[in-house]
Amino acid sequence: MTDSGELWIPLVDEPIGSIVAQVQADHPEIDALVSGPHKILAFRTFAYIRVGILLGQLLVENDVPEYDGTETWIEALLREPAHQQALVDELRAVAEEVAADPRYAGDEPVGPDEGVRARFREFAKKQLG
Repeated sequence: MTDSGELWIPLVDEPIGSIVAQVQADHPEIDALVSGPHKILAFRTFAYIRVGILLGQLLVENDVPEYDGTETWIEALLREPAHQQALVDELRAVAEEVAADPRYAGDEPVGPDEGVRARFREFAKKQLG
């Protein structure tokens, strides 16, 4: 507990957080759907849950080799392209659901928009070139 009496519960971030982050990095269209702070929080919350459920389903439905210390059961499952695609599809669905939620309609994107980036590139060219 903190001094103010608040209880902080950290989000479980490994390995599901790493998986979600990697899919987001590989598929920028997912990030584009959930660019505001409230959308990001909602997306991560539901993405972590749904990825966990999906991985559990895949584990039940598929045989994985016995653990020999080289890779986890998650890594073994995600070697299969169909499982990777199912993961991407699930995360895209979560992002689309969050983006379509009217409660987040006024959520401003985090970071500069494309116009700001273009103006900065032009400024940098003038200053450095």
